[in-house]
Amino acid sequence: MKMRTTVLLSCLMLTLVGCAGSGSDDKNAPATMQVDLERYQGTWYELARLPMFFQRNCVQSEARYTLREDGRIDVINSCREKDGQTNQVQGIAEPQVPGKTDKLWVQFDNWFSRLLPGLTKGEYWVLYHDQDYRVALVGHPNREYLWLLSRSAVVTDEVREQLLDTARKQGYDTRKLVWREAE
Repeated sequence: MKMRTTVLLSCLMLTLVGCAGSGSDDKNAPATMQVDLERYQGTWYELARLPMFFQRNCVQSEARYTLREDGRIDVINSCREKDGQTNQVQGIAEPQVPGKTDKLWVQFDNWFSRLLPGLTKGEYWVLYHDQDYRVALVGHPNREYLWLLSRSAVVTDEVREQLLDTARKQGYDTRKLVWREAE
C-alpha cells in the first residue's frame, strides 16, 4: 500500500510541475479573493472537484489547514478510496506574494519534491469564500483544477447552486465535476 501511495503522490507532483508557470499572468485568469488565513484554517470537505489523475479513486476527500507562526500553512489532504482505504499527503502552503493570501504555492512532502524542490510547487488560488468562511472555491489559473469546499460534508441546494454559478462565471466547466459520495 505504501508503494501505491508513493506512486499516487508522485503523479500528483508531476501534475503540479506541469501546472507551475502555466500562465497565471493571463489577463483572463480567474478572479481571487483575499483570505484571512486564521479564519481559513481548519477542516474543509471536498464537495466536488474537476477530474484529476491523482484523485481518480477518491470518493471522499478533505483538507486540514493549520496556520504556522512563520505565516505558512501546514496542509494535510486525506482521501477515502472506493475500497475504503484512506491515504494522506502532507505539505506546506505559502503566499505567492508576501501579504497577498489569495494565491498560494503548495508543495507536498514526498521523494519527488525533495529531489526537485523548486519544480514541485502547485498554484492554489482561492477564488471565492463566503463571509463566514463556511464554503469556498479553490482553483488553478488554467481552469483545469477546481474544488468546491465546505466546512460540512453536505450543503443545501441553494449553497451548491451558488458555488456552481460562481465557478461558471469564473470560466470553469462545472459539467465535468466529480461529486463527493454520500457517507
